[in-house]
Amino acid sequence: MRRYAILSNRKRVIIALVHTVAFLLLAVYTGTLVVRPLHAGSPVSGWIMAGVYCAVTTALLVLAAVSGNPLERIYFGLVTTSAGFGLARQIVGDAGVPAAVYVRVAMLACAVAVGVVIWREYSERMATSQSSPAN
Repeated sequence: MRRYAILSNRKRVIIALVHTVAFLLLAVYTGTLVVRPLHAGSPVSGWIMAGVYCAVTTALLVLAAVSGNPLERIYFGLVTTSAGFGLARQIVGDAGVPAAVYVRVAMLACAVAVGVVIWREYSERMATSQSSPAN
């Protein structure tokens, strides 16, 4: 089995998958809303959301950089790309990045698929270790 630096056990993979599915559902829902570009007179909530997206994108970018193997790096790259497009959409609005909603949903859906592959690796390893006789 591959070595994972961040998703180093089954529990972490499950937590990551739950978050990814939740943000996928949130991305689908927020895709139905209209986002206007930020400017000096924008509501405070718009600036707060931009700050949250900036912090999340930065954190995910760091996780992608320190990821252990290619599959883990792909997973974090996908969720980072989704957050980055969310940030771009929040800053320039829907008219500036019309495909942002679709890219976010597609990246998160792919991240769920990669997360399931990682989770299955752990599940298969656990099944193999439980079925082997102890030495």
